[in-house]
Amino acid sequence: MVMRDVTIAKSEYIPSEKTISKVQDFQEDEELFRFCTLPEVRDRSLFSSSQPACRSAQDLMLKQANSSGNCKKTSRHPLHQDLHYFPFRPSNLIVCAWTAMEHIDRNNGCLVVLPGTHRGPLKPHDYPQWEGGVNAFYHGIQDCDQDHAREHLVMEKGDTVFFHPLLIHGSGRNHTQGFRKAISCHFATADCHYIDVNGNSQENIEKEVVESRD
Repeated sequence: MVMRDVTIAKSEYIPSEKTISKVQDFQEDEELFRFCTLPEVRDRSLFSSSQPACRSAQDLMLKQANSSGNCKKTSRHPLHQDLHYFPFRPSNLIVCAWTAMEHIDRNNGCLVVLPGTHRGPLKPHDYPQWEGGVNAFYHGIQDCDQDHAREHLVMEKGDTVFFHPLLIHGSGRNHTQGFRKAISCHFATADCHYIDVNGNSQENIEKEVVESRD
């Protein structure tokens, strides 16, 4: 799935790699999927039970620049929990591997995390009411504690962070002239099972994903 920034109107679209903001579910691309098979990424010591298997949410993220007159700030990613997007449990058997493909800091939109929030529950998510809109599927937590301590992750090319799917995290604007590039994938053990999201807070994202594929 190739995704483009919400600021690029369909009527103005010209095919170009510069318009792409994310490549998702890249399991059919041999070179991109190789990232998910690297021993350094697929470290079995992260799990206490079964062998991990790659499941869902493989993302090549190209955070677009918000310079050059783009005032809509759509390169921001609202604070969220990855588990919102996953219809399987238990959460303790899921982990994200997130790798910087270049130097990443606050200037080009590094990850910001709320330490300790992985111990809390899955919170309701929906689109934030931001001026200029927000990109498709970029749901955010609706009642996030604004006073919770935050940590900005400055990373060098090749640095990788592993985190729990309940950890609250997001990223800010890219103030530079170029893309901020990162790649990630999620692993879950064979002990995970799918759940029915009808009646819980994940109904909205399920509906949106199904409609996008119709």
